[in-house]
Amino acid sequence: VQLQASGGGLVQAGGSLRLSCAASGRTFSTYVMGWFRQAPGKEREFVAAISWSGGRTYYADSVKGRFTISRDGAKNTVYLQMNSLKPEDTAIYYCAGDQFLPLNKMVVADAYDYWGQGTLVTVSS
Repeated sequence: VQLQASGGGLVQAGGSLRLSCAASGRTFSTYVMGWFRQAPGKEREFVAAISWSGGRTYYADSVKGRFTISRDGAKNTVYLQMNSLKPEDTAIYYCAGDQFLPLNKMVVADAYDYWGQGTLVTVSS
C-alpha cells in the first residue's frame, strides 16, 4: 500500500487543520492506520491510531480532546482533525499503516511497515 499525506500548513495557535492520508491498494480496510509526528531535534512520537474497522481509536495524552482520527473506507483515506492547536504541535506529521497490527503495537512506530512522506504543520504563537 502507498500512503500520501496532505493538509499541513501554517496556522495560529488555537486554530485548526485537517490532515489527510490517502492510501492506494484494495486491502486498505484491513490496515491499522496511525499518525506520528517529529518535531525538530526530537524523535518521532505517536499521535493517534485507528483500528482497521474504525471502531477503536487511540491518542497520545498530549493530543487527547483536541485531535480526532477517523477513516473513510470508500475513499481509502484517514483523517486527523486537529483543533486548539498549540505551538508545541509544530512538527512533520506522518501517516503510517500496517495490516492486522496488534492493538498493543498501534503506538509503536517501528511496528508499521508503510509510511507516507510527511506533511509539515507549523503553529505560530
